[in-house]
Amino acid sequence: MTGTPVCDFVREYAAKAPVRLHMPGHKGKGPLGCEALDITEIRGADDLFHPEGILAESEANASRLFGWPTVYSAEGSSLAIRAMLYLAYTQAGRKGRCLAGRNAHKSFLHTAVLLDFPIAWLWAGDNYLSCPVTAETVERAIGEESEKPFAVYLTSPDYLGNMADIQGISAVCHRHGVPLLVDNAHGAYLKFLPVSRHPMDLGADLCCDSAHKTLPVLTGGAYLHFRDAGMAERARQAMALFGSTSPSWLILQSLDAANPYLERLPQAIAAIAPRAAALKGALLAHGFALVGDELLKITVHASLWGYSGEEIAEILEKKNIFCEFADGDFIVFMLSPQNTAEELELLWESLCALPGKPPITEPPLRRTRPEAACSPRQAAFAPQETIPAEESLGRVLAAATVGCPPAVPIVMCGERIDKTALEAFRRCGIAYVTVIK
Repeated sequence: MTGTPVCDFVREYAAKAPVRLHMPGHKGKGPLGCEALDITEIRGADDLFHPEGILAESEANASRLFGWPTVYSAEGSSLAIRAMLYLAYTQAGRKGRCLAGRNAHKSFLHTAVLLDFPIAWLWAGDNYLSCPVTAETVERAIGEESEKPFAVYLTSPDYLGNMADIQGISAVCHRHGVPLLVDNAHGAYLKFLPVSRHPMDLGADLCCDSAHKTLPVLTGGAYLHFRDAGMAERARQAMALFGSTSPSWLILQSLDAANPYLERLPQAIAAIAPRAAALKGALLAHGFALVGDELLKITVHASLWGYSGEEIAEILEKKNIFCEFADGDFIVFMLSPQNTAEELELLWESLCALPGKPPITEPPLRRTRPEAACSPRQAAFAPQETIPAEESLGRVLAAATVGCPPAVPIVMCGERIDKTALEAFRRCGIAYVTVIK
């Protein structure tokens, strides 16, 4: 069985009831109850970005379980996203643009601001709720570039549970010598399906997983995977460039403790998979419309049942059931093997207790293609002001994004706000925006 060297070290240290003349200032005592296990880089505890001891051993365990070189992040997939973009851009000699699915997480934009790399958006679909990039989309986009892109960047699975054809897209990328980077924040468990659907097994070159989203890991625990084992030192340097020198040792222990769980995860998924499929089938048979093809995510198209997602979320909260996300159209439930059969049954009963009503027929939001007035970096560092959204027509957005979760942001920093964006602001309840003065 896979060991837990990080957890073992910290527990042995805490059991000694030591005199702590080091950080953190709580000295192992406090109201949360976990302080005794919260340490710093004392002798024997190792350094996350230059590991030689227990962290190196733990990351080697994770690498063996995933089948690819893997390093830890205690700052979520956001840190891993910054690192993999840095690795790809510098590897290409800071040449070419990044071809990116428009449904990129805001950390992608933050990295573009920091590194000042150019972006060519992959436009797919005609609304704000999905960005179905295909191999054909990528093939066409690469062919239209005057210089080879430094990377193709995709988000899969997306927030609603839609999954891209990573295998087909990776084949296109590799044929053109372009690395494929995948934000797999919602899909750490995909490696452990009967047939892996993890992006690394489907051809991605760099990939991040948010362990905390689908595994029993504390919030902030994540992985960065890469194909070339020789990249390990550069990967850690990239993480150190953007990451804190004081990573949470509670999160690192949580990642370490997850390794034995990963060994058992195929059996755990085999147990919950038929229950999840049965729940989806029962909801469909009852008349609900579902979206997405991710195994452990249930996305109900609430407006077709006559409710907003927020209305259903409020009703469920009164029964002590809390969803992952809700908006005017959808409500999203994220499952894991930690959910019991009784919990899934309660969700089923609660949803089916909602009487169907006429569908909400407000036309779906149609996305626009805003004009890029300047680069994200130029916009982010320009003099700024915050104004009412209804007065922003023609202005250039300065904030990193104005979101329209869970998919395509309405406007990105450096883009000009048009009439379609104004309507989207209104529908999404965005009252103020930050623009260039």
